[in-house]
Amino acid sequence: MSGAILFDHPGEPDVLQWRAVERLSPRPHEVVIKVAAAGINNADLLQRRGHYPVPSWAPRPLGLECSGTITAVGADVAAWSPGDEVCALLDGGGYADEVAVPAAQVMPIPHGVDVIEAAAIPEVAATVYSNLAMIAGLAKGQTVLIHGAGGGIGTFAIQWATAIGAHVITTAGSDAKVQAGLRLGAQTAINYRERDFVAATLEATGGRGVDSILDVVGAEYLARNLECLAPDGHLVIIGGTTGSTPLDVGYLMSKRATVSATMLRARPLHQKADIISGVTRDVLPLFVSGAVRVVVDTVIPLPEAARAHQLLESKRTVGKVILDNRPQ
Repeated sequence: MSGAILFDHPGEPDVLQWRAVERLSPRPHEVVIKVAAAGINNADLLQRRGHYPVPSWAPRPLGLECSGTITAVGADVAAWSPGDEVCALLDGGGYADEVAVPAAQVMPIPHGVDVIEAAAIPEVAATVYSNLAMIAGLAKGQTVLIHGAGGGIGTFAIQWATAIGAHVITTAGSDAKVQAGLRLGAQTAINYRERDFVAATLEATGGRGVDSILDVVGAEYLARNLECLAPDGHLVIIGGTTGSTPLDVGYLMSKRATVSATMLRARPLHQKADIISGVTRDVLPLFVSGAVRVVVDTVIPLPEAARAHQLLESKRTVGKVILDNRPQ
């Protein structure tokens, strides 16, 4: 038997329980990974509360990313072998002793990154790269506004954008997180509880606005984000509130701006494969060179996933919370 964190009904973190589950076998296009560590994401918190649309094909346990060692490969898999140390973007199932994942969603652990840190890479790297590089086309010399400097997405996005030569403006809800954003490479960091981020962004750009925005807040920021966009700018919404909100199409057209709203988990396999290929080629070398580093706030044993969820929900963390499944 194997073990996994499961819950029977939505609720507070204490609904998460460690239980015995059946061992896994890979389908022809999959590998099975013995999980050493799993990253926690806001989507996990939403799913636990019953507020996240889970794809029908997703494994039952939570967990959208992991690191570990391949123990079995499917009949059609040629790129990976048992014993390979990897990290992977998951459709679910990371809070477990083992997980089956399409081989196309697996990446090598970058040299110099340990197995705990590696669990923090797949979801944030795939999310940021697919949205800012593949959709928004952020490039050297452009300016980007990144909301949520202290989160897993924010701490990575600031570093990645800086590494490719973009100018970064970021927001956060505390002075400590503002300072974290500046240390990670942002040129301007705004405490949105003390300053209007629209006015501060326009001031920082001489009134022009930014070329791209990565937004984790959602509907309530839509109109204000559009004010921050430069002509031909691109707003990418990747999370937050999803309620109905007015969109001033005339204002959008006057700026020749575009708006995208994406969810990584529900993408089809071929899209995820393209994203992982791009991350492997363009992003993982930045970890090897030191241009980007993994920011981990806290490591907690996997059976104590409830405590890890409580910590992330406290909003006190900077960077990722990781579940450790190595022998204690």
